[in-house]
Amino acid sequence: MSNLKSEVISRRKALSLLGLATLGLTVPATVLTVLDAEAQAQQPAPAAPVTGTERRQERRTGRVKRRTGRRAARRKGRAERGELRREGGEEKGSKEKK
Repeated sequence: MSNLKSEVISRRKALSLLGLATLGLTVPATVLTVLDAEAQAQQPAPAAPVTGTERRQERRTGRVKRRTGRRAARRKGRAERGELRREGGEEKGSKEKK
């Protein structure tokens, strides 16, 4: 007759078999997604600064340009208001009583 042995499987063995079965099902799906990702065309990186120092310097340069623009606009506004006062003209927002 046949010699069949029936063994009691421990919980540890049962869980390891279950884990291996799960791993066997997930690996092919992972491999497929990796292959799909490799098949997609690589997007060229935008021409941006590479190092943090360069990015910081660009931010600072931008801030300085914006600041000088605001200061120039304020100077221009002050000069215009001063001219109006010297000429005796009426300023914006002021109303003379008659």
